[in-house]
Amino acid sequence: MKILRKLLFWLIVVPVLLVLLLQLYFFLQIGWWVNHNPDSTSFMRHQLSILQEKNPKAQLKQKWIPYKRISNNLKRAIIASEDSNFSEHEGVDWDALQKAYEKNIKKGKVVAGGSTITQQLAKNLFLSGERSYLRKGQEVIITYMLEYWMDKERIFEIYLNVVEWGVGVFGAEAAAQHYYGVSAAQLSAAQAARLAVMLPNPRFYDVHRGTAYLGRRTDLILRRMNSAALP
Repeated sequence: MKILRKLLFWLIVVPVLLVLLLQLYFFLQIGWWVNHNPDSTSFMRHQLSILQEKNPKAQLKQKWIPYKRISNNLKRAIIASEDSNFSEHEGVDWDALQKAYEKNIKKGKVVAGGSTITQQLAKNLFLSGERSYLRKGQEVIITYMLEYWMDKERIFEIYLNVVEWGVGVFGAEAAAQHYYGVSAAQLSAAQAARLAVMLPNPRFYDVHRGTAYLGRRTDLILRRMNSAALP
């Protein structure tokens, strides 16, 4: 009986405690980021390690800039393209998740995530690019932590500064310079719409910038931008 209790302790109690400690770490780290900017993210570090396998001297392109110095064109374009209900929902768009789940069931594998801007930020800050329901569950937990600690503007500010926009390119300022040679504050509506459309697959569009889909989707986002509500 004593051996059984020890076995249960190591198989159940210890893993549960480790999971709870991990959640506490996430919670406290997010609280710190309310007033401090992240130096990097889990996703950024992972991409840097991949680049440095080919070139040990490789570095990421990223420069933090305040929310007010990022063009409203870009903010509206991203909300129109990625998360039209960003200003209203509490972090998770359950209708979008249901549609993604139904699509995954139909395809027989995970092909859609239904992630909001807050969920994307949760994944970028702490998680990997792996697609699984376990990772999605952790993403949802971190999402609600972000929404607990931060207002929408702060969430969006961090997102705009750490989201991937190309091969080794992260954040609005680096993206504006990389693609157009201007600051993030100077982005036009058309430039902003095109950058927003790149977000689901930025490394692909960094290399294939003239695809027909990119042009069509950019035109659609341009038409939707004016109705996008900023936080």
